[in-house]
Amino acid sequence: MLQFNWNLLFNIINLIVLYLLLKKFLVKPVVAVMEKRKALINEGLENAKQTQEQAESLKGQYAKALEGAKGESEEIVNKAKTYAKTESDRIIDEAQQQAGKMLETAKKNIETEKKQAMAGMRSEIADLAMQAATGVVGANADVIANEQIYDRFLEEGGTGHDESDHQ
Repeated sequence: MLQFNWNLLFNIINLIVLYLLLKKFLVKPVVAVMEKRKALINEGLENAKQTQEQAESLKGQYAKALEGAKGESEEIVNKAKTYAKTESDRIIDEAQQQAGKMLETAKKNIETEKKQAMAGMRSEIADLAMQAATGVVGANADVIANEQIYDRFLEEGGTGHDESDHQ
């Protein structure tokens, strides 16, 4: 039959106490440390995921900003080219206008000098004609007659020469 062994009972009680003590002082702290580590790992993974999402978002923003900057730079270059072309055209137009004005002034000056030269030549020719007429008519010639000859010579010489210039 069965005999009751007190040693067996003390061994069972010792095992239960040992189990409870190990559970309370060894297993619970180890499990708690493992849970903390698991929480830290999960938190680190979540932070890494958020950081990666933020990095992707910033990358998209930077890409958009870069495209915007490229567009702005192209716009600035185009504006500069347009301004340079406009300014170049304006400067060329001014130069052409100034050249035209200078040409007109030169033509007017040439025409004025031409008229002055013609007047001077007419005066000299008239003086020569007067001297020739005085020599022909003689020293006793009338001063009024000389002036009439001079005036008629200028009228005939001036009209005849001007008509040949205009043809």
